[in-house]
Amino acid sequence: MKNLVAYITTSYPEKSFSIDLALALGENGVDTLELGVPFSDPVADGPLIEKANHKALELGFKFEHLLDVSKEIASNLDTLWMGYFNSFYQQDMQKLIPLAKSIGVNGLIIPDLPHEEAKLYDALFSENSMANISFVAPTDSEDRIKEVVSSAQKFIYMVAYTGITGSGKAEDLQPFLNSIKKYTQTPIYVGFGVNQKTAKDKVKGADGVIVGSAFIDVLLKDDLNYTQKIKECSDIAKIIKDEINS
Repeated sequence: MKNLVAYITTSYPEKSFSIDLALALGENGVDTLELGVPFSDPVADGPLIEKANHKALELGFKFEHLLDVSKEIASNLDTLWMGYFNSFYQQDMQKLIPLAKSIGVNGLIIPDLPHEEAKLYDALFSENSMANISFVAPTDSEDRIKEVVSSAQKFIYMVAYTGITGSGKAEDLQPFLNSIKKYTQTPIYVGFGVNQKTAKDKVKGADGVIVGSAFIDVLLKDDLNYTQKIKECSDIAKIIKDEINS
């Protein structure tokens, strides 16, 4: 069974909605949830997620909202925090990682933290049985892929192409997948540009997909109420889960 990871922007449009949406996604095929930490300059994300980040900040997002949502969902759904390093660093990593674990969070995804700097926190993550998700990209050399994936935990975030999330650009991922698999048994999940139309193709040879913009696109629709947004996101999750396992 191939896994589906879903990204949502925490507290957009509000905290209680994030809780309801997360639990609904867990009931409709999502295996792991990325709770996105709104940030002013989300450099690895496309325009939809960037817009949701800015809207959440405008609506008053605070870091404690992330903690509150996590407390409500982590016992029911495998939960990760996805955010930019400054958001976590400001909370003091030595205190934050144990706190996250105590809430039930299983790992962090930090796209702007280089592998070399991430290694400084290896012991901290290990002591708390938390994963710091590793990224690999098509631009990485063979030696770098070997280095990055050798200590990868939980899953490897395979960037489907060089760019930002949400584009859906087509690429032949098999050579890239093969180069990763030579050095690891850790599951490989394909992210960037994955949606209902591309998921079946992108998951070939991989162990799962990571989907964000397809859900955020729904959350940004002003003509839908909360119930309709949750239903549409749940339908998308079911379709993608079926597609990647058919």
